[in-house]
Amino acid sequence: MKSLGKIELAEQLANKTGMNKKESKEFLDAFIDVISDNLKAGNKVTITGFGIFGVKDRAARTAKNPRTGEKIYVPAKRVPYFKAGANLKDAVH
Repeated sequence: MKSLGKIELAEQLANKTGMNKKESKEFLDAFIDVISDNLKAGNKVTITGFGIFGVKDRAARTAKNPRTGEKIYVPAKRVPYFKAGANLKDAVH
């Protein structure tokens, strides 16, 4: 399985849209910034057919260090998530 980086993704976006590589990279950066800013603000971002970006709260908990067996405290935190939409699931299936 091949892994695409941001540059390769911007190049494919440029090929698909007719934008030049610089414009597609700027668009991709702006797209990521808009999603990140909305998630920081606690908003969900829904792209119909593609998926939902959101934030979940994880409660504080006690865990065990697998090497030492020592119990450690893991503080509460907010984590981003992505839930794939129907069209994306169908495309991958």
